[in-house]
Amino acid sequence: MTQRAKIDTDGGEAGAVGPPVVHRPAGLTSAEVAERVARGEVNDVPVRSSRSTTDIVRANVFTRFNAIIGVLWVIMLFVAPIQDSLFGFVIIANTGIGIIQELRAKKTLDGLAVIGEAKPTVRRDGVAAELSTSEIVLGDLIELGPGDKVVVDGEVAEADSLEIDESLLTGEADPVVKKPGDRMMSGSFVVAGGGAFTATKVGREAYAAQLAEEASRFTLVHSELRTGISTILKYVTWMMVPTAIGLVISQLVVKDDNFKDAVARTVGGIVPMIPEGLVLLTSVAFAIGVVRLGRKQCLVQELPAIEGLARVDVVCLDKTGTLTEGGMDVTELRPLNGADETYVRKVLGALGESDPRPNASLQAIIDAYPDTVEWRCTEALPFSSARKYSGAAFSEGDGENSTWLLGAPDVLLPAGDPALTEIDHLNEQVLRVLLLARTVHELDSPEVATGARPTALVVLEQRLRPDAADTLSYFAEQNVATKVISGDNAVSVGAVAGKLDMPGAANTVDARTLPADREEMAKVLDENAVFGRVTPQQKRDMVAALQSHGHTVAMTGDGVNDVLALKDADIGVSMGSGSEATRAVAQIVLLNNSFATLPSVVAEGRRVIGNITRVATLFLTKTVYSVLLAVLVVCSQVEYPFLPRHLTLLSTLTIGVPAFFLALAPNKERAKPNFVRRVMRYAIPGGVIAGAATFATYLLARHHYTGPDALAAETSAATLTLFLVSMWVLAIIARPYTWWRLTLVATMGGAFLLVLVVPWLQDFFALKLVGVTMPWTAVAIAAAGAALLEFAWRWVDRRFPA
Repeated sequence: MTQRAKIDTDGGEAGAVGPPVVHRPAGLTSAEVAERVARGEVNDVPVRSSRSTTDIVRANVFTRFNAIIGVLWVIMLFVAPIQDSLFGFVIIANTGIGIIQELRAKKTLDGLAVIGEAKPTVRRDGVAAELSTSEIVLGDLIELGPGDKVVVDGEVAEADSLEIDESLLTGEADPVVKKPGDRMMSGSFVVAGGGAFTATKVGREAYAAQLAEEASRFTLVHSELRTGISTILKYVTWMMVPTAIGLVISQLVVKDDNFKDAVARTVGGIVPMIPEGLVLLTSVAFAIGVVRLGRKQCLVQELPAIEGLARVDVVCLDKTGTLTEGGMDVTELRPLNGADETYVRKVLGALGESDPRPNASLQAIIDAYPDTVEWRCTEALPFSSARKYSGAAFSEGDGENSTWLLGAPDVLLPAGDPALTEIDHLNEQVLRVLLLARTVHELDSPEVATGARPTALVVLEQRLRPDAADTLSYFAEQNVATKVISGDNAVSVGAVAGKLDMPGAANTVDARTLPADREEMAKVLDENAVFGRVTPQQKRDMVAALQSHGHTVAMTGDGVNDVLALKDADIGVSMGSGSEATRAVAQIVLLNNSFATLPSVVAEGRRVIGNITRVATLFLTKTVYSVLLAVLVVCSQVEYPFLPRHLTLLSTLTIGVPAFFLALAPNKERAKPNFVRRVMRYAIPGGVIAGAATFATYLLARHHYTGPDALAAETSAATLTLFLVSMWVLAIIARPYTWWRLTLVATMGGAFLLVLVVPWLQDFFALKLVGVTMPWTAVAIAAAGAALLEFAWRWVDRRFPA
């Protein structure tokens, strides 16, 4: 009965009254498609969800520090026993682990990306079908509806009240009405109406192709964590180069009679300066996080999103599709002003049929009130989030013409109308109410809603998500503020939030009363939690206002009205069933459409970031004490106390193995900013104390031992002190203790003890404690260092709070 429905192949309209509609273009034929494919006129932009295998291998193998360690390793293979070259094999193993974990993450991401890929509707041979974006060819006719993303450049062929949002490309906030012949730009999306356009540019020629490819690519950059680590590594390099040069010169001078031993001890001093495992552990932790989330049907489109969610302290929720399920049911029809219910049912049936892409509310009306063939739609006004209503004009079949609006009662009715009180009572019962009103104005008139005559109330029941209450409770426990930001009636939104026991539900704010000033808006947002009648532009403004007060904001949504806010939020989270536009701009897509997955995502982010911050202290403490020891050795003109094998053993037991387990442990603490500062405020005092205690033991041992085997005994005593102090650093980092953390620390201590008592391990690692006095002196110095560590770190906590 409408011009967009029941169209036969000859261009006539089945059951329609009035002139036949214009023939609908059939699109390309199969032969034309094949011809264009042969010419290469295909939309072949390689939109990838993850890095290629080559990129992953290159990023893990060809690093600055791998190059340094590789050169040192080759040198050691020629001048020293194999046990002094163990650090090279460790690096090979670490690199292999990193590659394997990232390939696992890539496989997970690629599989999920196929599930969540947008599939535009393309008309070929007169038949519309969903195709992959990579299958579109030049000249294809692509159909559009609300929420659909424009995937290639083109020219409008059909337009039915078609409104396009191009703000992501042009910055222009107002939707643009498109008519046949108008240009369409890839990257824009439909906010209202429908139509079709012909593809005029595909592949890399499309306006937003480069942007779209870059935005959807899995990446390991642009996060505070990785930027912080890069900054640390840059400073480490600057410190390492002059220190290493000084160490080389001093050792060659001191050991002028034994070149090979001088080289071995020089390398032993340089290698531990490099926090080689830190970058690896970061990649592994992120990769494992992606795999874990993938198992829960959560697609991480941009890797830093895991980190961002760990820092989130405000989550903005859209009510529909997040707190409530998408579907609705009509529970009651209340005619107003003496309207005939049978006639009202016909109007609703015709309105439902007038929109080829109905939203959830209209779909419920379609299900409840079937269409009648007597009526014919002559003009339609699609629903818009900004307007809050839709409309249609009809020829009723008996010569009568009428124009109707269906939408938000508090928008269509003047303030103070008696019907609004009745509507508020219904909204308080978690019911959604739409007003059917007859208007005397044309649909394209700016005054179309003015003076509209209320005809009926349509009462809809919203289905609450069964897991929404538990999810809100989780965020409350984790000190994450939740804000419900909805376009629905404020009373209805407040009722839904109240049923879910959300704090602040009783003081729901109507967004039409919000101040326009950002600072004033931010104050209202901080003081309240539930907002109704929010326009799409206001959602964007509210996100910006919260960010202006220092909040890290996550925004969830599934509708086209959420796109701008999702794009501007620190983290955008879209439902898998959401519009193409929301999925395109969101960093995280919940493919199972479950809001209850969000706590798992937040928890995973906190685990990754919190643990990397924790273990980074271990790695950088080693760097600090290694640089300090090298400087002290150069200044004192003594032999470097350690061979590479000693520091490989220490690094493995006090850093490598414990860091791997600690990085994968549960961690619920919200991530905090200033990563570099937070790590270095512990690593510097820890490294200075460890280095000073070790060098003190070494100097005492040099005065205590004499003879040809004195250096080995001195090294063993110094190694004991360094191990014990490093173990105390590990013991502090491992807090708060659990059974497995205590077991981890004890196991590492037991492994070192095993090396000291098993003869062949003593020989392999060149570690043998001589006498009683010096070993116990080493223990005493380590105990003093541990006590100083406790004092220093507690002082740091008070003096430089995180």
